[in-house]
Amino acid sequence: MMWTSRLAIGAAVAALLATSAPAMADLKVGIAAEPYPPFASQDATGKWVGWEIDFAEAICAEVKEKCEVVATAWDGIIPALTAKQIDMIVASMLVTEKRKEVIDFTQFYYDTPPAIIGPKDGDKDTTPDHMKGKMLGVQVSTGHERYATKYLVPSGVELKTYSTQDEANNDLAAGRLDYVLANSSALYDFLDTDQGKACCELKGIVDKPKDDPGIYGEGVGIGLRKEDTALKDKLNAAITAMAKAGKFDEITSKYPQLVGKMTLPKAQ
Repeated sequence: MMWTSRLAIGAAVAALLATSAPAMADLKVGIAAEPYPPFASQDATGKWVGWEIDFAEAICAEVKEKCEVVATAWDGIIPALTAKQIDMIVASMLVTEKRKEVIDFTQFYYDTPPAIIGPKDGDKDTTPDHMKGKMLGVQVSTGHERYATKYLVPSGVELKTYSTQDEANNDLAAGRLDYVLANSSALYDFLDTDQGKACCELKGIVDKPKDDPGIYGEGVGIGLRKEDTALKDKLNAAITAMAKAGKFDEITSKYPQLVGKMTLPKAQ
């Protein structure tokens, strides 16, 4: 009788564990561990929030896959993808020919022009000669670093790189930088904060060099392993369906600082 009871209890416990265990994710979505508001950052509870987080949730719902967000250091995010620690990169990654030598991308899901901000002094001259001898901050391993290295440093602009955009913005606010170059959408978000309003202003929008696509690429796409062609097809179809349904505008409407300042996929 006791042996039978133990068997019954064991079976009940096993059943309980089976029903209470969390479902495994179908796809692991890699985001940059470094904060990049308004696209991805952690709120006071540690939850990841932002435009790109909403986009990731929406596209996973569109392809009917259960997804898990995995924060990964920016400089290790492509190796994490190729090592199959994550299945896709949703981290404001520009589609460039150099990156396409290693991984593949979906069609673009947003694009914004780069911009330069600086101290609130009314000086809006951002020509390389005018910026000569001044210190410019950029996030490392980005199109902005490539642009500054090729088009500004040769004119005498001093360059300082940062692991995160927040670090560059904070140094600008503290007077340790003269300028910051980054995506305009991220800089608009900073300028809308109390810190940004107090210290800084938009100096100008930077024209992407049309004859040099290796600098800023083809907009931001989802990074994928080259062999995951079926997933790429599903995600491209989902981006098209989301554009047709007005989902991109719906997501963007939650972020007033981005409205009208992003190029988004159009309904076909």
